[in-house]
Amino acid sequence: MRKKTFLTGAAILGAAGLIVQMMGAVFRIPLANIIGEVGMGYYQTAYPVYIFLLVFSTNGAPAAISKMTSERIAAGRRAEAHRVFRLAFVVMLAFGLAAALGVALFAAPLAHFVKSEGSYFSLLAIAPSLLFVPLMSVFRGYFQGMQEMRPTAVSQLFEQAIRVGVGLGLAVFFVSDSLELASAGACFGASVGPVAGILILIVIYARRKRRAGGSPAPAPLARGRTPDGAGRATNGAGHETDAGGESAGALLKTLVALTVPTTIGISILPIMNVVDMLLCRIRLIDAGFGALEAEGLYGLMAGFAAPIINIPMALALSIALSMVPAVAAACGAGDRDFLDTNIRMGLRTAMIIGVPCALGLMLLAEPILRLIYPAQTVAISAAPCLAILGAGVVFLCVAQAMAGILQGLGRASLPVVSLLAGLAVKFALTYALTALPALNINGAALGSTAGYAVVGILNLVFVKRAAGVRFDAMLSVVKPLASGALMCVALGIVYFVCRIFLSLGMSTLAAIGAAAVAYVPAILKSGAVLPHEVELLPKGKALAALLRKLRLI
Repeated sequence: MRKKTFLTGAAILGAAGLIVQMMGAVFRIPLANIIGEVGMGYYQTAYPVYIFLLVFSTNGAPAAISKMTSERIAAGRRAEAHRVFRLAFVVMLAFGLAAALGVALFAAPLAHFVKSEGSYFSLLAIAPSLLFVPLMSVFRGYFQGMQEMRPTAVSQLFEQAIRVGVGLGLAVFFVSDSLELASAGACFGASVGPVAGILILIVIYARRKRRAGGSPAPAPLARGRTPDGAGRATNGAGHETDAGGESAGALLKTLVALTVPTTIGISILPIMNVVDMLLCRIRLIDAGFGALEAEGLYGLMAGFAAPIINIPMALALSIALSMVPAVAAACGAGDRDFLDTNIRMGLRTAMIIGVPCALGLMLLAEPILRLIYPAQTVAISAAPCLAILGAGVVFLCVAQAMAGILQGLGRASLPVVSLLAGLAVKFALTYALTALPALNINGAALGSTAGYAVVGILNLVFVKRAAGVRFDAMLSVVKPLASGALMCVALGIVYFVCRIFLSLGMSTLAAIGAAAVAYVPAILKSGAVLPHEVELLPKGKALAALLRKLRLI
């Protein structure tokens, strides 16, 4: 029953995360077509700040709050679980106010520092989001601690829908006035969206509180409660209940100790993007490019190529989020076999997802950009960036999955070490390579991919040492790569044949379809996915039955 609950929750969060990323792509594609590479450069100066806070809200702080909440509810300490919620709300309110005021007050110096004066209004427009995004993390973590994933999923969908609608509407409204205002309008959508998200969460919280007659947490055990010798109450299992509890200082210390490393460890992409935002234009100008030209080059990578990477990353992040409770549950139960199975499956799943995404983006970088951004002919200049970043997707998938495993093992500091090492490599290569005129913005993409590789490899090494598990290289690496190679052959043949008869867009879609048709049977027939693993998925038995009829498993 426990495993079923976990899989259902993981499926809800994973599906919501993928839909949110798809909605984000729907937003970014027309936005790039509306405001072009220079406008996207302005937009991308402010957006990494929002993305980091969004990761913090969606994954970092909620993971810490949910852990603290679930531990106290399981021990029958309902009031203390609600104290965690109240304390976290106050802390995040203070943090959000400081962040919002800080960005608003220092918007002009920051825009000047990164040599992007036109991004000033975008930074101002994004500032209010920094107040509301942290507050969402408190509600999401509290509900997740009660194993309620739907409130998080619903709030994510509402938040993104409002962001997309408001952001695109304002960009269209202001584009005739100036690119600076159009970019700011798009950023302001990211400030309005969280307001909708937090209102949804407040409504859900209030309804459950009314139904529960107090706090919305599950009622504590009623039977077997007797006072112990220290004046505290215990339930039948001897757990402390509401009568006693930790001090606010102790709760705050635990909250910070869990939140900070968890957030940093899973913020690989946002933190790397912040490095680009701070460094790229400065080094491009040092290379001899003009300020507006540097803005456009940065916009090519950050505005056209990077958003495409976010779609496979939604799948990678869902792996990481689902690994944490699975590994933690296995550790808590002392079930070594279940722990090893989950860890091995984590690497294999990361490779099965990462390999085709990386190869497809590398081979079809230019056709994909032409298909997605038909109104921006300059978008094809981002093809080298997309191909280079695409190569890093497989390392990102491994890095995220292994980070989730390490957090489940209670070793949340190790992904931080990996990220710092990858960040050092990223910074050094971006600083050196972006200033070379022949490479220009492609140097930043090379720095990112190298940084992703360092993080992924180190996380994998840390997992092997921490868990003492051995990976089957044939199953986890060779078979996905071999299936990917077969996919590339099918993709190439279909694309070049279709180009004789069809348009570039239709040829690209046909090639992507052929890649899927080739890869899925190849990965199933290779044995990289086992029949019982298919059955563990939601509706897995029906899916496994269908695959058996097709003789794919």
